[in-house]
Amino acid sequence: MKKALLVGAVGCGKTTFRQRIFGQKQTYDKTQAIEFFDSLIDTPGEFTEHRRLYSALNVTANQADIIVMMQSVKDKRQIFSPGFSYMFYKPAVGVITKTDLAESKEDLDYIEKQLRLAGAEQIFAISSKTNQGVDTLIKYLE
Repeated sequence: MKKALLVGAVGCGKTTFRQRIFGQKQTYDKTQAIEFFDSLIDTPGEFTEHRRLYSALNVTANQADIIVMMQSVKDKRQIFSPGFSYMFYKPAVGVITKTDLAESKEDLDYIEKQLRLAGAEQIFAISSKTNQGVDTLIKYLE
C-alpha cells in the first residue's frame, strides 16, 4: 500500500478513516500529534488550518508517497488554499468525507470544487460511518 499522508481540518474524518482501514473500533479520538502507521500518516487538523504549521506537514510529506486531502461535506470553509497540494511535490487526491450527511448533490459538488482547486488529481467520496466509497479509496491506495 502507498504510504498516505492524511491532511484536513479538525473533525473532517482523518482518524475515523484510519480506524476503518485498520479494522479498529470507531471512536472519536482527537489526534494531538502526527501519528505514523505502516501505510498512513495521520495529522492533527490544526496543521492544515494554521498556515504557520504547514512546514510540519511539508517535512512529514517526505515520508509519504501520496497526499490525501480530506474535507467533510458539512464544512463549507475553504480549508485548502488554491494549489495547496503543490507544496508537497507528491501526487494528491481529494476525499469528500461524511457523505452520508450531504443534504444535496450541490453539497458534494462544492467540496469537490474546493479539492480540485487545491490540486487534487482524483476525487473520492466516502462515508466511514456507512462504509460507502471506503473500499474504493483503499484499493486506490494499494
